[in-house]
Amino acid sequence: MTEALVTIVDDDEAVRDSLALLLNFRGYRTQAYASAEACLHAWRADWRGCLLLDLRMGGMDGLALQQALIQRGSTLPIVFLTGHGDLAHARAALKSGAVDFLEKPYEEADLLKAVSEALERDTREYAVQAHVAEIAAHIERLSERERQVMDLVVAGKPNREIAEELGISPRTVEVFKARMMEKMQARSVPELVRMAMDAGMLK
Repeated sequence: MTEALVTIVDDDEAVRDSLALLLNFRGYRTQAYASAEACLHAWRADWRGCLLLDLRMGGMDGLALQQALIQRGSTLPIVFLTGHGDLAHARAALKSGAVDFLEKPYEEADLLKAVSEALERDTREYAVQAHVAEIAAHIERLSERERQVMDLVVAGKPNREIAEELGISPRTVEVFKARMMEKMQARSVPELVRMAMDAGMLK
C-alpha cells in the first residue's frame, strides 16, 4: 500500500518549508512542489494522503490544478490555503470537493484539523476502492455461465425462472449458483446483492 503523504503545493518557498516543518513535527510525511504544473507532472494514480494547495500561484492556480486532478480520476482530498481568498473561490473549491479553505495567516490548530479530516477522508475512500476492487477480482474468476446466473440471482429471479431463461435444469442452476457464491465469497443472496450494489452493478 502506498504511504499516505501530505502534498504541499505553493510557489512561496518559505511557506512550503514552514508547512513541511510543522507537519513533519506532528508526525506527518510530506512532499512539496513549487508549482501546480510540477505537482501535476509528478502525480500518480496510486498517491495516498491529501493535498495542501495554494490558491494563487504563477501559471496554473490551485483551482485549475484541482480540476485537472479530478479529470485524471484523482480522489485525493484537498485543503486550500490562500492569502487572497474570496467567497466565490471558496465556494468553487468546496463545490468541487475540497475539505476546507483556509485564509493565511491561518491558525495552526485549524490547519492541523483540516489535514486530519482530509487524511481520514482519504482512508475511507481508499477502503471503499479496495472493497470494490476485491469484488471485481471475484467477478473476474466467474465462468460465463456463473456470471449469467449471478446477474439473474441479483435481479431477484428464482431458480426455476433462471433455468427457463438459460435453458438448463433447476438442478444445474443450483450447481452453478453454489460455485458462483463460493467464488464471490458471499454467504447469502442479500450479501451478494450488496456486493453488486457496491460494485455499481445495481443502482
